[in-house]
Amino acid sequence: MPKLVLNNALVTFASTDLSSSISSVTLSTAFDIIDVTSFGDTAKRRIAGLADNSVSFEFLQDYASGSVEATIYPLLGTAVACEVRPVNTSVSATNPKYNFSVLVAEWTPLNGSVGSLATASVTWPISGAITKSTS
Repeated sequence: MPKLVLNNALVTFASTDLSSSISSVTLSTAFDIIDVTSFGDTAKRRIAGLADNSVSFEFLQDYASGSVEATIYPLLGTAVACEVRPVNTSVSATNPKYNFSVLVAEWTPLNGSVGSLATASVTWPISGAITKSTS
């Protein structure tokens, strides 16, 4: 079975491709756990509740026009369309795209130390469901 080395992912925010300014992406889904244990049960029973999706990015900071800062800063506090693909090529069964609305809820405009790369690490909640497409 083939493995994927993640070195050419696609990430867009409101149709702006920031892929070349991102070194890490993590798309996560978790569900609330609802206890439905009742009298007579001999062990806990549970069902899945609402999904709680999030996405994390490690941005390589830049302040030029069309850069990370110029794109993200004006979006603070808003929900923005986002697309993530494992590989920056056509969508297929082996290269699905994930579309969602991300709430830009936090931002670190400057992070780094002497001689290091300026970065911004964020984890943002997703508003609504994640849609996965393979065509």
